[in-house]
Amino acid sequence: MTTDVSQNTKKNLNGSLITGVLLSILGVIAIAAPNFTTLFAETWIATILIFAGFTKLVYATQTRQQGGFIWKLLLSGLYIATGIMLFVYPFTGVLTLTLLLGSFLLAEGTFELILAFKLRPQENWTWVLGDGIITLVLGAMIWFQWPFNAPWLLGTLVGVSIIFTGISRVMLALNARSTSNPTNEAANPT
Repeated sequence: MTTDVSQNTKKNLNGSLITGVLLSILGVIAIAAPNFTTLFAETWIATILIFAGFTKLVYATQTRQQGGFIWKLLLSGLYIATGIMLFVYPFTGVLTLTLLLGSFLLAEGTFELILAFKLRPQENWTWVLGDGIITLVLGAMIWFQWPFNAPWLLGTLVGVSIIFTGISRVMLALNARSTSNPTNEAANPT
C-alpha cells in the first residue's frame, strides 16, 4: 500500500515538475513575442467578458420576478458589448487595457504609500514603502509612455508572470521531492 502511495506521490511530483518547466518555456515564448501575447491576452479578456455577459443575461431572465431585471439586463449588455468591441477593435482594446493597468498601478502605489506611513511605527514598514514607490513608478512609466508601450507591455507582463509561476512550480516540486525521500537520502549518503 505504501508503494502505491509513494509511486502516486512521485508521479504527481514529476507532473508538477514538467508543468513548471513547460510554463517557464511558455513564459519565455510570451516575452519573445510580446505583441502576439498582448493580442492573445486582449482576446482572452474579450471572450471572458462575452461569456460573463451571457451568463448574466441567463441570470437576469431566471430572476426577473425578483426585481432589478432592467439593471441586470443592462449590465449583461454592457459585458457583451464591451467584449464584442474588444474583438472588433483589438488595438483600441489593447490601448484601453494598458491605460487601465497604468491607472490601477498609480492608484495601488498611492494606497501603498499611505499604508506605509500608517505602518511607520512598526518594524519593516519600509518594505511597504518600497513596494508603493516601485508600483507608483511602474504606473507612471506606463502612463508617460502610453500609447507607444501598449503593443508589447501586456504580453511582456503576462510572460513574466508565467515564467515566475513556472519557476515556483518547479521549486515546489523539487522541495517536495527532497522532503518526501528523507530516508533514501539518509540511507545513501553521497
